[in-house]
Amino acid sequence: MTRSRRRGGTCILLGVLLLLLAAALTGYNLWDENRAGTAAASTVRTLKAQTPPEPEPEDPTYVIPDYLIDSRAAMPAVDVGGYDYIGFLSIPVLNLELPVMSEWSYPRLKLAPCRFDGSAYTDDLIVAAHNYQRHFGRLKTLNIGDTVVFTDMEGNVFSYVVSGMEQLLPSQGKAMRAGDWDLTLFTCTVGGQQRVTIRCERTEAA
Repeated sequence: MTRSRRRGGTCILLGVLLLLLAAALTGYNLWDENRAGTAAASTVRTLKAQTPPEPEPEDPTYVIPDYLIDSRAAMPAVDVGGYDYIGFLSIPVLNLELPVMSEWSYPRLKLAPCRFDGSAYTDDLIVAAHNYQRHFGRLKTLNIGDTVVFTDMEGNVFSYVVSGMEQLLPSQGKAMRAGDWDLTLFTCTVGGQQRVTIRCERTEAA
């Protein structure tokens, strides 16, 4: 066998191996996205089952929520599968309902969106999530005026509208927290070079 033929055979083999590797990676990514979406949906169902109806002032048993008395009150959390959740998000235009963990970490983001900073009670809640299609992967398709709703574990409902959009660098942590935004949602772009950032304003009292 000539040297050129050996090289040709090696190149073909390498090409086949690269194709197989790409197919395996694509398959894993699809599996991982489906796993994350299924886990989030299951957790939302569990949280909803443990969330009381929204308090109504007209109800004779109505008790003023703690956060209206002291906005610095800690957001109550419920344990599901060993993780604490402070509530769940609804983004109707994307047909999304997602749980929100109390604290963030990279391993936690593999399961569900997480509170990055702030609180719904002090109107500065920031929520981060992976760019899975069934998590925050479609944030970039939102438009000004779209509705976002957060429900805490005491049934208090906080409604928002999308008011701004920007892309920030991973190093711009201060910019992520800057501004007078009641709710911020963000996720990374494909490749992780930037953060798709959605700014929201609250539209009504809970």
